[in-house]
Amino acid sequence: MKRIAVKIGSNVLTRDDGTLDVTRMSALVDQVAVLRREGIQVVLISSGAVASGRSELAINHHMDSVDQRQLFSAIGQAKLINRYYELFRDHHITVGQVLTMKENFSTRRHYLNQRNCMEVMLENGVIPIVNENDTVSVTELMFTDNDELSGLIATMLDVDVLIILSNIDGIYDGDPKDAKSQVVRSVEPDSDLKDYIQTGKSGFGRGGMITKCNIARKVADEGIPVIIANGKRDNILIKLIQEPDTTLCTRFVPAKQPVSSIKKWIAHSGDFAKGSITLNDKAVEAICGSNALSVLPIGVTAVEGEFEKDDIISIKNPEGQEIGVGRTSYDSAEARKVIGHHSKKPLIHYDYLYIK
Repeated sequence: MKRIAVKIGSNVLTRDDGTLDVTRMSALVDQVAVLRREGIQVVLISSGAVASGRSELAINHHMDSVDQRQLFSAIGQAKLINRYYELFRDHHITVGQVLTMKENFSTRRHYLNQRNCMEVMLENGVIPIVNENDTVSVTELMFTDNDELSGLIATMLDVDVLIILSNIDGIYDGDPKDAKSQVVRSVEPDSDLKDYIQTGKSGFGRGGMITKCNIARKVADEGIPVIIANGKRDNILIKLIQEPDTTLCTRFVPAKQPVSSIKKWIAHSGDFAKGSITLNDKAVEAICGSNALSVLPIGVTAVEGEFEKDDIISIKNPEGQEIGVGRTSYDSAEARKVIGHHSKKPLIHYDYLYIK
C-alpha cells in the first residue's frame, strides 16, 4: 500500500458543544505520522472548519444558513489548518491546505490542475489537507458533504484505499443504538444495503450514512476499496492498515475491473451535465451490455439542452431515466443534425462513457 485518502468527519473532530477536540485531532495526527514513517502517502480530507468557527463567535442576530456557513468557515478554517500545522510540525511533517469547490471538478482542465497540485505536494513530502471552500460556495454548488469530496479526491489521486472516519463503527444491520445490531463487515459490489442504512444526519456535518454508502459504492465500483470506521477508536488508522482482518469496520469490496482515470472523472461529473440525449431501446441494450460500445447517432432519438463539444451530457433511456453520463464529440446543434443517421462518428466514444 503506497497511498491512502482519509476523510475525517466533523463529529470525529468536535465535541458535543462544537468545540474542536484537540486531543482526538492530535491522536489522529500521531497515527498519520506513523503511517508516513512506514512509507505510506496520506491525503487528508478534513471537516471541522464550520463547527470550529461556530464555537469561536457568538451571534446574537438572525443570519441565514449560507451567511453562517461562510462566516464560520472563514474563522474556523484558519483555526483548523493552524492546529494541523502545529501538530504535524511536532513530527517534522509539512502540510499544505487545498480548498476547493464542486465547480472545480466540472472541466477536465480544472480537474487535472487540482490533481497536479496534490501530486506535486505528495512527491515533495507534503500532506495535502483538503476541504471545501465554504467561504465562497453557495448552496446549489456545494458538495453533499465532505464524503462526496473525499470520493472525488480518492479517484482523482488513484489511492489504494479510501478511509471514511465517522463517529460509529460502520454500517449496521439495524439501528446502531440497538445492542442486537451488528456491523456489516463486508459489502460486495452487488450487495443491497437499503434495509440497513440509517437516514439520520450527524450533529455537525451535512451528510449521513446514506451519503457515505452512496459515495463508498461509487468509489468501490471504480476499483478502489473503501472503509467506513469509527474515528474515535484508539489507533484506528494504524489498525485498519496493520490489522485489517480483525479491526471493526465496514469494507466495500472494489470491482474487479477498475475504470480508467478519465472515466473516474466522468463518473463524478454527472452534476455538471450541460444537456442530455435519449436513446432507443436497442442503443440502451448495446451500451449497457458486456461488450464495449460507443453511443452512435443512429440510436439517439432526442437531444435536449445546449452544450459544446467535450461537455459532459446525461444519457437517458426511452422512459427518461438517466443511465449514464459521457463527454460528447458534438455540440448540441451538430448532434441534432446527425441523430438517427448511419455512418457517423460516435456521439460519445466508449472511452468517455460511464454507465451507472
